[in-house]
Amino acid sequence: MASQYNEVRRVLAQLSGHDRIVTIPKLYIEMTGDLAESVLLNQIVFYSDKSKRTDGFFYKTYEEWSKEVCLSERQVRYSAKKLIEKGLIETKVLKANGSPTVHYKLCFDNLVSWIMTNCKDGNIQSVTNDTDNLSESLTEITTEITTDDKEILSVKPDDIPYSKIIEYLNLKANTNFKASSQATQAKIKARWNEGHRLEVFLHVIDVKVSEWLDSPKWNQYLRPSTLFGTNFENYRNQKKVVNKNAANQQRGEEFRRQNDLPF
Repeated sequence: MASQYNEVRRVLAQLSGHDRIVTIPKLYIEMTGDLAESVLLNQIVFYSDKSKRTDGFFYKTYEEWSKEVCLSERQVRYSAKKLIEKGLIETKVLKANGSPTVHYKLCFDNLVSWIMTNCKDGNIQSVTNDTDNLSESLTEITTEITTDDKEILSVKPDDIPYSKIIEYLNLKANTNFKASSQATQAKIKARWNEGHRLEVFLHVIDVKVSEWLDSPKWNQYLRPSTLFGTNFENYRNQKKVVNKNAANQQRGEEFRRQNDLPF
């Protein structure tokens, strides 16, 4: 019995190292009403003053989030969406190590204001660990992430550059799609609500045009329903290759130059 007790103590000691513990202030759980959301908020607060960027943004890949706080990509996306809705954080996609990556920024003033208001009035939401509620939450997450036509965030139509995205696609792929198409806008909006911004859409178009344009078998898939659908994340992570079509390459560069976008 003594040997078993000592073994348990040894295992617990190994599991209790500083890098193996995530401490979450109870306030964050009360604020969000969700454990995953409170974990993400806690880490964003922690990193908010450690970024080397002057605009306050820092980046973490989904793999890094998983290793650091055991949150899946789905949990990070959903929790970030909820924190954005509460006005507690901002996100935008910028290049990190050559690849488009989601960057996060704490809205410190909004966080302080929220705490002062809700703590004072005693209106902080409680959190539950009820199994049925958790199951319903997971179902809700899956539905929101996978349904293109559902409005996930409250985004004004003017905030999403449908016209620029489709103009660039038509320019590069020699197509004639309309930015006003509801089906096309639904696809773009779903990806936009996941945190992807204009430069990521252009990158995906560049990658797939360079790969598919000269292929009779594949060029038919240079269309919004394919490019901006469920494989968008895979396309986003493909490396951009040199376009062998000089005229096509020049058109893309001119578009980026006119719109003050990076090459």
